[in-house]
Amino acid sequence: MNILITGGGSGLGEALTRMLSQEPNTVYFTYSNSEANAKKIEGECSGTHAIQCNFKNVSQVSNLVDSIHDLDVDILINNAYVDNAVRTHFHKVPDSDFLNDFTNNVLPTIRITQAAVAHFRKKKKGKIITVLTSGLVGVPPMGWSSYTANKAYLASLVKTWASENIKFNITSNSISPSFMVTNLTSDMDERLIKNMISNHPLKRLLTVEEVAETVLFLTQASSHINGIDVVLNHGSNIR
Repeated sequence: MNILITGGGSGLGEALTRMLSQEPNTVYFTYSNSEANAKKIEGECSGTHAIQCNFKNVSQVSNLVDSIHDLDVDILINNAYVDNAVRTHFHKVPDSDFLNDFTNNVLPTIRITQAAVAHFRKKKKGKIITVLTSGLVGVPPMGWSSYTANKAYLASLVKTWASENIKFNITSNSISPSFMVTNLTSDMDERLIKNMISNHPLKRLLTVEEVAETVLFLTQASSHINGIDVVLNHGSNIR
Protein backbone atom coordinates (compact mmCIF):
# COMPACT_ATOMS: atom_id res chain seq x y z
CA MET A 1 0.00 0.00 0.00
CA ASN A 2 1.02 3.59 -0.58
CA ILE A 3 0.58 5.63 2.59
CA LEU A 4 0.82 9.40 3.01
CA ILE A 5 1.46 10.67 6.54
CA THR A 6 1.37 14.41 7.17
CA GLY A 7 3.78 15.55 9.85
CA GLY A 8 5.60 12.23 9.74
CA GLY A 9 9.09 13.52 10.48
CA SER A 10 8.96 13.91 14.26
CA GLY A 11 7.02 13.00 17.40
CA LEU A 12 3.97 10.84 16.86
CA GLY A 13 4.38 11.22 13.10
CA GLU A 14 7.85 9.71 13.20
CA ALA A 15 6.55 6.76 15.22
CA LEU A 16 3.83 6.28 12.58
CA THR A 17 6.33 6.44 9.73
CA ARG A 18 8.68 3.96 11.35
CA MET A 19 5.98 1.47 12.33
CA LEU A 20 4.09 1.52 9.03
CA SER A 21 7.32 1.14 7.06
CA GLN A 22 7.86 -2.22 8.77
CA GLU A 23 4.93 -3.57 6.78
CA PRO A 24 5.17 -4.06 2.98
CA ASN A 25 4.21 -0.43 2.39
CA THR A 26 5.59 2.59 0.60
CA VAL A 27 5.37 5.43 3.10
CA TYR A 28 5.46 9.06 2.01
CA PHE A 29 5.79 11.41 4.97
CA THR A 30 5.84 15.17 5.17
CA TYR A 31 8.09 17.21 7.39
CA SER A 32 8.21 20.92 8.09
CA ASN A 33 11.71 21.96 9.18
CA SER A 34 13.33 18.76 10.47
CA GLU A 35 15.16 17.89 7.23
CA ALA A 36 18.07 16.19 8.99
CA ASN A 37 15.74 13.88 10.91
CA ALA A 38 13.67 13.22 7.77
CA LYS A 39 16.82 12.10 5.94
CA LYS A 40 17.73 9.91 8.91
CA ILE A 41 14.32 8.21 8.78
CA GLU A 42 14.72 7.61 5.04
CA GLY A 43 18.11 6.04 5.66
CA GLU A 44 16.90 3.77 8.46
CA CYS A 45 13.47 2.77 7.13
CA SER A 46 13.25 1.21 3.69
CA GLY A 47 10.35 2.30 1.52
CA THR A 48 10.05 5.75 3.12
CA HIS A 49 10.15 9.01 1.18
CA ALA A 50 10.32 12.46 2.79
CA ILE A 51 8.40 15.42 1.35
CA GLN A 52 8.89 18.91 2.72
CA CYS A 53 5.51 20.48 3.39
CA ASN A 54 5.19 23.22 5.97
CA PHE A 55 1.47 23.82 6.48
CA LYS A 56 2.24 27.54 6.75
CA ASN A 57 3.65 27.49 3.21
CA VAL A 58 0.73 27.62 0.77
CA SER A 59 2.84 26.66 -2.25
CA GLN A 60 4.26 23.59 -0.49
CA VAL A 61 0.75 22.48 0.46
CA SER A 62 -0.38 23.01 -3.13
CA ASN A 63 2.52 20.90 -4.41
CA LEU A 64 1.55 18.09 -2.05
CA VAL A 65 -2.10 18.30 -3.12
CA ASP A 66 -1.07 18.11 -6.78
CA SER A 67 1.16 15.08 -6.16
CA ILE A 68 -1.41 12.82 -4.49
CA HIS A 69 -2.59 11.32 -7.78
CA ASP A 70 0.97 10.61 -8.96
CA LEU A 71 1.85 9.04 -5.59
CA ASP A 72 -1.18 6.77 -6.05
CA VAL A 73 -2.04 7.09 -2.36
CA ASP A 74 -4.14 4.30 -0.80
CA ILE A 75 -4.19 5.61 2.78
CA LEU A 76 -4.05 9.17 4.07
CA ILE A 77 -3.10 9.80 7.69
CA ASN A 78 -3.88 13.35 8.82
CA ASN A 79 -1.42 13.93 11.63
CA ALA A 80 0.37 17.26 11.09
CA TYR A 81 -0.24 20.16 13.46
CA VAL A 82 1.97 23.24 13.50
CA ASP A 83 2.75 25.42 16.52
CA ASN A 84 2.31 24.42 20.15
CA ALA A 85 -0.98 23.00 21.36
CA VAL A 86 -0.61 24.32 24.90
CA ARG A 87 -1.10 28.07 25.32
CA THR A 88 -3.01 29.82 28.09
CA HIS A 89 -6.59 30.25 29.27
CA PHE A 90 -9.15 31.04 26.58
CA HIS A 91 -9.76 34.64 27.66
CA LYS A 92 -6.05 35.43 27.33
CA VAL A 93 -5.61 34.07 23.80
CA PRO A 94 -5.63 36.78 21.08
CA ASP A 95 -8.46 36.22 18.63
CA SER A 96 -5.91 36.33 15.81
CA ASP A 97 -4.36 33.13 17.19
CA PHE A 98 -7.61 31.25 16.59
CA LEU A 99 -7.71 32.40 12.97
CA ASN A 100 -4.03 31.61 12.41
CA ASP A 101 -4.33 28.16 13.97
CA PHE A 102 -7.34 27.35 11.78
CA THR A 103 -5.62 28.66 8.64
CA ASN A 104 -2.36 26.85 9.38
CA ASN A 105 -3.84 23.51 10.43
CA VAL A 106 -7.44 22.86 9.41
CA LEU A 107 -7.42 24.38 5.92
CA PRO A 108 -4.32 22.46 4.73
CA THR A 109 -5.85 19.24 6.09
CA ILE A 110 -9.06 19.97 4.21
CA ARG A 111 -7.21 20.61 0.93
CA ILE A 112 -5.11 17.47 1.22
CA THR A 113 -8.10 15.32 2.16
CA GLN A 114 -10.19 16.68 -0.70
CA ALA A 115 -7.46 15.65 -3.14
CA ALA A 116 -7.18 12.23 -1.52
CA VAL A 117 -10.94 11.65 -1.64
CA ALA A 118 -11.06 12.60 -5.32
CA HIS A 119 -8.29 10.09 -6.01
CA PHE A 120 -9.88 7.39 -3.84
CA ARG A 121 -13.21 7.76 -5.65
CA LYS A 122 -11.54 7.01 -8.96
CA LYS A 123 -9.90 3.92 -7.43
CA LYS A 124 -13.11 2.88 -5.64
CA LYS A 125 -11.16 2.39 -2.42
CA GLY A 126 -9.18 4.28 0.18
CA LYS A 127 -8.72 4.97 3.88
CA ILE A 128 -8.53 8.24 5.79
CA ILE A 129 -7.23 8.20 9.36
CA THR A 130 -7.21 11.46 11.31
CA VAL A 131 -5.42 12.15 14.58
CA LEU A 132 -7.69 14.02 17.01
CA THR A 133 -7.39 14.28 20.81
CA SER A 134 -9.03 12.75 23.85
CA GLY A 135 -9.49 16.36 24.98
CA LEU A 136 -12.72 16.20 22.97
CA VAL A 137 -14.07 13.60 25.39
CA GLY A 138 -15.32 14.92 28.71
CA VAL A 139 -13.78 18.11 30.14
CA PRO A 140 -11.31 19.86 27.77
CA PRO A 141 -7.87 20.52 29.27
CA MET A 142 -7.18 24.09 30.34
CA GLY A 143 -5.02 26.10 27.97
CA TRP A 144 -5.85 24.00 24.92
CA SER A 145 -8.86 25.96 23.61
CA SER A 146 -7.64 26.65 20.06
CA TYR A 147 -6.16 23.18 19.61
CA THR A 148 -9.26 21.32 20.80
CA ALA A 149 -11.53 23.61 18.77
CA ASN A 150 -9.62 22.76 15.60
CA LYS A 151 -9.70 19.06 16.43
CA ALA A 152 -13.46 19.30 17.05
CA TYR A 153 -13.88 20.80 13.58
CA LEU A 154 -11.92 17.91 12.08
CA ALA A 155 -13.91 15.40 14.16
CA SER A 156 -17.06 16.58 12.42
CA LEU A 157 -15.40 16.30 9.02
CA VAL A 158 -14.24 12.75 9.80
CA LYS A 159 -17.91 11.73 9.97
CA THR A 160 -18.74 13.65 6.79
CA TRP A 161 -15.91 11.94 4.91
CA ALA A 162 -17.21 8.58 6.10
CA SER A 163 -20.88 9.13 5.27
CA GLU A 164 -20.34 10.75 1.86
CA ASN A 165 -17.98 8.07 0.57
CA ILE A 166 -19.34 4.78 1.87
CA LYS A 167 -20.46 3.56 -1.56
CA PHE A 168 -16.99 4.23 -2.96
CA ASN A 169 -15.39 1.81 -0.46
CA ILE A 170 -13.68 4.73 1.27
CA THR A 171 -13.46 4.70 5.06
CA SER A 172 -12.79 7.58 7.43
CA ASN A 173 -11.86 6.92 11.04
CA SER A 174 -9.97 8.77 13.76
CA ILE A 175 -7.95 8.21 16.89
CA SER A 176 -8.08 10.43 19.96
CA PRO A 177 -4.98 9.91 22.11
CA SER A 178 -4.53 11.29 25.60
CA PHE A 179 -1.54 13.44 26.56
CA MET A 180 1.84 12.39 25.16
CA VAL A 181 5.23 14.02 25.54
CA THR A 182 6.08 15.28 22.02
CA ASN A 183 7.34 18.48 20.37
CA LEU A 184 3.72 19.66 20.34
CA THR A 185 3.65 19.71 24.14
CA SER A 186 7.28 20.70 24.70
CA ASP A 187 6.36 23.98 26.43
CA MET A 188 4.38 22.27 29.18
CA ASP A 189 5.73 22.64 32.72
CA GLU A 190 7.59 19.49 33.81
CA ARG A 191 5.92 19.71 37.22
CA LEU A 192 2.53 19.35 35.57
CA ILE A 193 3.73 16.32 33.62
CA LYS A 194 5.04 14.68 36.80
CA ASN A 195 1.70 15.37 38.47
CA MET A 196 -0.15 13.78 35.54
CA ILE A 197 2.00 10.67 35.85
CA SER A 198 1.43 10.53 39.59
CA ASN A 199 -2.35 10.74 39.15
CA HIS A 200 -2.47 8.37 36.19
CA PRO A 201 -4.10 4.96 36.89
CA LEU A 202 -1.22 3.22 35.08
CA LYS A 203 1.41 5.57 36.53
CA ARG A 204 2.70 6.29 33.05
CA LEU A 205 1.66 8.40 30.08
CA LEU A 206 0.59 7.15 26.69
CA THR A 207 3.49 6.62 24.27
CA VAL A 208 3.66 7.49 20.59
CA GLU A 209 4.40 3.84 19.83
CA GLU A 210 1.11 2.76 21.42
CA VAL A 211 -0.77 5.26 19.27
CA ALA A 212 1.10 4.09 16.18
CA GLU A 213 0.01 0.51 16.90
CA THR A 214 -3.62 1.65 16.88
CA VAL A 215 -3.17 3.46 13.57
CA LEU A 216 -1.55 0.33 12.13
CA PHE A 217 -4.69 -1.61 13.08
CA LEU A 218 -6.90 0.93 11.31
CA THR A 219 -4.78 0.74 8.14
CA GLN A 220 -5.51 -2.98 8.00
CA ALA A 221 -9.09 -2.91 9.27
CA SER A 222 -12.18 -4.05 7.40
CA SER A 223 -14.18 -1.49 5.45
CA HIS A 224 -17.02 -2.20 7.89
CA ILE A 225 -15.06 -0.14 10.43
CA ASN A 226 -16.06 3.31 9.26
CA GLY A 227 -16.86 6.61 10.94
CA ILE A 228 -15.53 5.60 14.36
CA ASP A 229 -13.21 7.35 16.80
CA VAL A 230 -10.81 5.25 18.85
CA VAL A 231 -10.15 6.96 22.18
CA LEU A 232 -6.87 6.12 23.91
CA ASN A 233 -7.28 7.44 27.44
CA HIS A 234 -7.11 4.34 29.68
CA GLY A 235 -10.91 4.31 30.13
CA SER A 236 -11.17 7.67 31.89
CA ASN A 237 -14.41 8.50 30.15
CA ILE A 238 -16.24 5.18 29.91
CA ARG A 239 -19.91 5.75 29.09
